[in-house]
Amino acid sequence: MEERYNSYSKYIRETFGERVQKISVDGGFTCPNRDGSKGRGGCTYCNNETFNPTHTSAKKSVREQLEEGIAFFEPKYKTQKYLAYFQAYTNTYDTIEHLADLYNQALSHSKVIGLVVSTRPDAINIKVVELLSELAKENYVVVELGIESTINKSLKLINRCHTFQDTIDAYELLKDKGIHLGGHLIIGLQGEGSDDFIEHAKQVSKLPIEFLKLHQLQIIKGTVMAKQFSVNPEKFNLFTVDDYVREVVSFLGHLRSDIVLERFSSESPRDMLIAPKWGGLKNFEITEKIRKLLKTENIFQACNR
Repeated sequence: MEERYNSYSKYIRETFGERVQKISVDGGFTCPNRDGSKGRGGCTYCNNETFNPTHTSAKKSVREQLEEGIAFFEPKYKTQKYLAYFQAYTNTYDTIEHLADLYNQALSHSKVIGLVVSTRPDAINIKVVELLSELAKENYVVVELGIESTINKSLKLINRCHTFQDTIDAYELLKDKGIHLGGHLIIGLQGEGSDDFIEHAKQVSKLPIEFLKLHQLQIIKGTVMAKQFSVNPEKFNLFTVDDYVREVVSFLGHLRSDIVLERFSSESPRDMLIAPKWGGLKNFEITEKIRKLLKTENIFQACNR
């Protein structure tokens, strides 16, 4: 099928010439909206247990986590390369000395060719940028920022404790430093609709990013949002699969043409997911539905810009 958007798999093939697997690493971080620096409770939708593989634990060393992750994937793909993915919580929120130690532990592994560091816009500063830029001189380094929304009202509602301007400012610090830049965006936050999603695409297109991850709003057990949903479910406009696919296709038509789409949806463990339940569809199945609708509607990435 003709590719109508920039896919991450194509980017990986063209960049590395072979399969590259991310190995999640838990560095034992927290977040400024959890520890009281900016707020308490964290993001209302967040339960890190939904995406932490079993091998990740801050009680283990970085190397131990990498070894266990590689042991899981290597039987299938013996020649592939690996990226250490610092994923849980805010992975630049610590002293520079500790960050440097953790990142260098990961890069010292012979099968690791680089880092992917997931963090918040308000946890980026000059010293962090200098550290990552120095590492990027000899390694492949990606920084992913949790954009989540371009609407400040929505960011406040989900207790992000930062603004969209903070996102813009963080990317300004990070750009042109040899660091590959990505972002995360949630489609379907309370109070947001189709026009807002198109505006997200337009605003995100102005950012100096190479990669974008999308995911649908999900209600996860053990979160503040789960409690809110139990009391006022009418305030949540959760998508059916087909509705979500239509929103993503519309979004893509307004997204800058060179941005690589790394992911379209999120797949939380069934025993933790309250809603929406999409019959156990896998991420690749959602992606295939998006591809088909792009063809049916004759839409390409950026065709409506």
